[in-house]
Amino acid sequence: MTFLAPRLRKATQMAVVVLLGAALSWPTLSQATTSAKPAAKKAVSTKAVERKKAVPAKSVNANRSVASKKSAGTRQSEKAVTRKVARSSQAAAKPGQRQRATLSAKVQQPSLKKVSIKRTVPAPVVRVAAPATLTAGERLGLRYVDDALDLNSSVALVVDQDSGEVLFSKNESAVLPIASLTKLMTGLVIVDADLPMSEMITITQDDVDTYKGSRSRLAVGTALSRGEMMHLSLMSSENRAAHALGRTFPGGMQQFVKIMNSKAQELGMKDTRYVEPTGLLSWNQSSARDLATLVSIAYQRPLLRELSTSPSHALDVGARTLQYSNSNRLIRNPEWDIGLQKTGYISEAGRCLVMQTKIAGRKLIMVFLDSTGKLSRSQDAERVRRWVEAQTYQQLFVRPQG
Repeated sequence: MTFLAPRLRKATQMAVVVLLGAALSWPTLSQATTSAKPAAKKAVSTKAVERKKAVPAKSVNANRSVASKKSAGTRQSEKAVTRKVARSSQAAAKPGQRQRATLSAKVQQPSLKKVSIKRTVPAPVVRVAAPATLTAGERLGLRYVDDALDLNSSVALVVDQDSGEVLFSKNESAVLPIASLTKLMTGLVIVDADLPMSEMITITQDDVDTYKGSRSRLAVGTALSRGEMMHLSLMSSENRAAHALGRTFPGGMQQFVKIMNSKAQELGMKDTRYVEPTGLLSWNQSSARDLATLVSIAYQRPLLRELSTSPSHALDVGARTLQYSNSNRLIRNPEWDIGLQKTGYISEAGRCLVMQTKIAGRKLIMVFLDSTGKLSRSQDAERVRRWVEAQTYQQLFVRPQG
């Protein structure tokens, strides 16, 4: 028991110390309690003041809440509108597209407007043909003039070559472009100049048509005799050949055109004017009366008769042979006896034709200008021939009365 005595004494001492400490701290605790009471009162008063001051803050918050409610209402209305648009689009959309429309309406912000993109199908392209160029005869109204034979040509003239009697006429004094009928005067000038027909002429770049862009099988550098150039010009209306004839004339092209006009005046062709030897330019103009005079004079040149009425001609050019045919289809018709002819065409002049022919035993000169269609000038010639034959045979069987 001796070993427990020290421990008991220590415990007793500790208890005494604790009791003494508690006794000494009692006044301090009572003072703290009494001092805490007025502090609590002060805290309660400050809270009351804060509550009184917080009254206007409540009104502010109330206003804010009202505004927020209004904005919320606006957002709700916008959402409602968006839902309506989405529903209408879903109703119009295909079944496979409705889910995508619903998802896009949910993700989309209310302030953004939905933009629908429509794919426009382009209208089919309609090609409209360009209006045809009016001929000079159409612009003058000549094509609408009626005649007894109902011809396609705006201008027509039929003359007895021996007597000069006019058998038929239609707008014979009208001055119109004559196209490649110009080449008949080109040939007349060459023949009357008595130039050697065997002289070689070479096609150059100057002979290429840059005005109308007409085609030619005579390539630049082709060398032909003057006679062959004349043949192709009168029979097939070869433009490069006709231009080469004027270009190589003594004195050049300017001198050649001058002689063409001088010869026209000499023959009494007062309505005629030439500016170049091919007829590609519409400023080459004449009347049916003047052209009938030209045909009558040209018929007196055997070479012009021979070359203009040749049905065809084979031309050897290097390693190949070019086959040319007469531009007048009536030449190959056995019912026709044609002594001289020339055709012509440009858009301003229409289809043209001049001929010296024999019908019912009479030598006739025919002129047709500004005809419509490729075959119309030949058809007009056929109508005139049948009409002349009918008139001639009727006179033979008519007996004088009395």
